Amino acid sequence: MVRKLSKGLLGKKLGCTQLFDEQGHCVGVSVIQAGPCVVARIRSQETDGYQAVQLGFEKSTKPLSKPISGQFAKQQLEAHKHLKEFYFADSAITLGQTLDVSMFQKDSLVDVRGISKGKGFQGTVKRHHFSRGPMTHGSKSHRIPGSSGSGTCPGVIRPGKRRAGHLGHEMSCVQNLKVMRVLPEQNILMVRGAIPGPNGQLVYITG
Repeated sequence: MVRKLSKGLLGKKLGCTQLFDEQGHCVGVSVIQAGPCVVARIRSQETDGYQAVQLGFEKSTKPLSKPISGQFAKQQLEAHKHLKEFYFADSAITLGQTLDVSMFQKDSLVDVRGISKGKGFQGTVKRHHFSRGPMTHGSKSHRIPGSSGSGTCPGVIRPGKRRAGHLGHEMSCVQNLKVMRVLPEQNILMVRGAIPGPNGQLVYITG
């Protein structure tokens, strides 16, 4: 079953800062440039088999691929760099409409998705939180993984075993983040807690 969203927007992570809430507590917040996004395409049940809205974010200053630029030209819209589909429950959205951060309200809860920070090739201690070996008494097995499989049968390492490898740079979602402040004039959304990715990372905000 497809989840029907009431709100959805593309944005860019700007960084982190601190705010004071109504009780005077200092809380850490993530600052997001949320929108404005243009409705570039509307998917319907009759033509596409499902209902969705395609949003474009951040006007492009460089030439785009022919399929993407042709889609914007067909709809007579200015080309945007990023495209993302959202399953909106609101059927009143029209083609070419601009959606901004004003759709979110203070104290509401949102989910933020993005590509997490890449950490390169890492060992088992950092990647899977393995315990290290002894550091004294002549031990030479400090952070190496050690033996990991049988010899004769099956004689191979089964897929899925926790080993050293690539860490980070994958889609991550942080759910139920509280909206602390909405600034429609600057297209700024501040949510409590951390969100995936480095500064400048594209994120998807849903509520």
